[in-house]
Amino acid sequence: MALALGKQWYPRRGSSLLASPTLRRTFTSHPSRLSGHNRWSTIRHDKAKNDKAKSKERQVIAKEISSATQLWGADIKFNPRLTLALSNAKRAGIPKVVIDGAIARGQGVSVSGQALEQVTIEALLPHSVAAVIECQTDQKARLLQDLRYAIKDNGGTITPTTYLFEKKGRIVFEKKEGVDPDEYLDQAIEAGAMDIAADADGRLVVFSEPTETKKVGDSLSKLIGLPIEELEIIWDPNKDTMVEVKDEANVKELEDLVGFLREESAVRDVYVNATQQL
Repeated sequence: MALALGKQWYPRRGSSLLASPTLRRTFTSHPSRLSGHNRWSTIRHDKAKNDKAKSKERQVIAKEISSATQLWGADIKFNPRLTLALSNAKRAGIPKVVIDGAIARGQGVSVSGQALEQVTIEALLPHSVAAVIECQTDQKARLLQDLRYAIKDNGGTITPTTYLFEKKGRIVFEKKEGVDPDEYLDQAIEAGAMDIAADADGRLVVFSEPTETKKVGDSLSKLIGLPIEELEIIWDPNKDTMVEVKDEANVKELEDLVGFLREESAVRDVYVNATQQL
């Protein structure tokens, strides 16, 4: 695992070009050379954006695979949700090692069959953004060493931050056209939910006490007749302590660091209290 975010460097022009008077005049009199450099910069920038999008897609699909396995088992004959997630993974070109790891995590073990331990890392990232990093690993000491080093090496500090968040259960139900959370309010209360909403994809999302997550999910699923799509424990940032990062360069720095942390296979998710989505 790389322990620091590397800086990108552009290739240097050879000194032999500038040593020749003729070539020097050609270079300064033809803006196409500069245009070529700008085009190269644009290509590098676009590639970085595409790589970041692919990385995020890989993280989302791996999480879907783990969640489906955890909820309904690893046998695709009896788990249509896992079949769909695996199909999405194949279409996205996700490596087999990532898929196998996601299925194993859903069963609470590593690819080698070792039991996974839950590890929580609290940190203050650059620009005063608090983070809670949830991990599952069979090598706790090594993971802690690697992630702590990566955070410190990129301007962060290991310090308590969970007091800036609230731990909740989060249950997402299968999408239904025209879903209105208010229609299910009574059933949600009856099932023991804390709150109910709809996400950007139009899916019903219910929050519960962490220890009651599965119980609330199963109960509400029966009451409203909608299958559970996702079920997890999250760290929800307190609204009155969220941090707005205004400078675009600072936002990018945080995006790179959070994305880097999420790339670690043992990291289940990274929760931050920034107003921007990282």
